[in-house]
Amino acid sequence: MAQAASAARTVILTVDDDPGVSRAVARDLRRRYGESYRIVRAESGDSALEALRELKLRGDLVAVIVADYRMPQMNGIEFLEQALDVYPGARRVLLTAYADTNAAIDAINVIDLDHYLLKPWDPPEEKLYPVLDDLLEAWRASDHRSVAIAKVVGHRWSARSSDVREFLARNQVPYRWYSSDEPEGRRLLSAAGQDGRRLPLVVTPDGTALVEPDDPELAARVGLATTPTAEFYDLVVIGGGPAGLGAAVYGASEGLRTVLVERSATGGQAGQSSRIENYLGFPDGVSGAQLTDRARRQAAKFGAEILTAREVSGLEINGAARTVRFSDGSAIAAHSVILATGVSYRQLASPGLADLTGCGVYYGSALTEAAACSGQDVYIVGGANSAGQAAMHLARGAKSVTLLIRGESLSSSMSHYLVQQITEAPNITVRTCTVVEAAHGANHLEQLTLRDVTSGYTELVDAQWMFVFIGAAPLTDWLEGTVLRDERGFVPAGPDMTPDGQPPKGWELDRPPYHLETNVPGVFVAGDARAESAKRVASAVGEGAMAVMLVHRYLEQS
Repeated sequence: MAQAASAARTVILTVDDDPGVSRAVARDLRRRYGESYRIVRAESGDSALEALRELKLRGDLVAVIVADYRMPQMNGIEFLEQALDVYPGARRVLLTAYADTNAAIDAINVIDLDHYLLKPWDPPEEKLYPVLDDLLEAWRASDHRSVAIAKVVGHRWSARSSDVREFLARNQVPYRWYSSDEPEGRRLLSAAGQDGRRLPLVVTPDGTALVEPDDPELAARVGLATTPTAEFYDLVVIGGGPAGLGAAVYGASEGLRTVLVERSATGGQAGQSSRIENYLGFPDGVSGAQLTDRARRQAAKFGAEILTAREVSGLEINGAARTVRFSDGSAIAAHSVILATGVSYRQLASPGLADLTGCGVYYGSALTEAAACSGQDVYIVGGANSAGQAAMHLARGAKSVTLLIRGESLSSSMSHYLVQQITEAPNITVRTCTVVEAAHGANHLEQLTLRDVTSGYTELVDAQWMFVFIGAAPLTDWLEGTVLRDERGFVPAGPDMTPDGQPPKGWELDRPPYHLETNVPGVFVAGDARAESAKRVASAVGEGAMAVMLVHRYLEQS
């Protein structure tokens, strides 16, 4: 390991087996950060781990660890996974070549990777320093004490085990996965007094054993906020996708007492995307998890409360107050509400699919399950951007990926850049005019029956993995009787409710509804749940911000 400055300062550690690259990385880091941080350099994973242990014993802090992916004996992901045990709070960066980006994207969920950088990054002022500045700022704002890791023991083909992993990963909760039929998994089950018949087992950082926990219990036990701190707010945002997070950031930053309520995990469908390449300001693309994490931290920085695993069951109008009721019977109220509930993937109704959901059949979940698909044949149902992004992500490790679409081409429903990428990918096949007729398997998916909708011809194919991204069902049933919805469940707003210039039925104000306002004054809708919305991340964020502007206007005139 190379020499480092002797002053006791917080450390940025870099490890690369190529001495020339190692020196160049350290040089660039010292030039920018040398006055405030110690730059420690290592040329192997083992020597870097030794350095981390020495730093730990001396009580030094490590803010960022930068590791090269391609190292002999121990690659960068394996090293960073072990480094987590020593400095779990350090921000983790992986250096990759273009051909290794699939491994880097997988590492986002495997080791909670904060960022990956493509080499070379000249000039560092544009491609290196902005990334490090952002990570250092996030590290300084966090608690630097050691963070214990939750342990999850489950079975590969257990639907609830898959759900728990997805819930923890999407909420950025560090965890380790142990199969119930492996030695360490069996040891944990034995210690918890379990025989493995009820899975998953989750051991929380404080040592509490949870057997088959539901999402609210799991959220509360792993440190996610589930209970509001007040009974009344200026603004309640329902839904934590891009529209909801945008509304929370702008609402809180502009002085509104804001609480965001999310039933599962922030990010919505966008948060499950392996890579978004057409979002403004990210020319190299950004994963949904990275974008979500930044937005969530930004909202929290401005003072927004974020409640997780809270199911909203109703909305009531009580004079000037809008009361949001939860499924457990509790409630909060506010001057205004923004509906950003988003949409969920529609369920396939073909025989056999319901029983195999979570056991080889997944709705979304491509990021969490991608590592297990390596070297295998994968089927994806759907022809929109989410399906295309999943196909490109899974194709990096899978033997083959087959896209099944009902239509005659992808071009009518998928962005042009994704269609081009799929066309050029050697291991992706697109089967048009094809639907899933049935799924077969005892304990997990084994085969699919596919039908050509034009000819009626059916074919039985072997399959262990199928990811479904079809259609969008708005999560608005709980609004029945209060907020107007169209025949598909989407919420019309503003001019869409007044095509003839007349206010909606029951509207009592002497002004027409604002642009994103529903038929209930003070209740706004933004993002995918809004009727005729664009169904794009950028437009959802923009609508969330615009809705807050209209909330201000509503409050000023109330």
